[in-house]
Amino acid sequence: MERTRKPVHPGRVFMQDVLVPLGLTVTDSARMMGITRKALSELVNEKSSCTVQMALRIATVTNTSAESWLAMQVKLDLWKARQKKLAPLQEFPKTAVQQVPRRFYASHSGVR
Repeated sequence: MERTRKPVHPGRVFMQDVLVPLGLTVTDSARMMGITRKALSELVNEKSSCTVQMALRIATVTNTSAESWLAMQVKLDLWKARQKKLAPLQEFPKTAVQQVPRRFYASHSGVR
């Protein structure tokens, strides 16, 4: 198992790098973002994950990209999943993997 430092939660980044420097409260920020205070509070207190909709809202109000906020969440989610032991898995036969058409990888990787 790869031992790396736990990635930072996007809610913590939003609180420390955006709200605190701007002097904004969670209540005022939530109102400006069109969400409940509870929803934003749960995010910045690391009780909930950054959803696609939340990432879009944060990106809009901060003039950043939703992808950057989601990337932080994905890194954290992967780190958490890697901390748990998986049941033993059996790899697919090499011949089966070699027979997967190359176009499958291109059409499912998001690269066009």
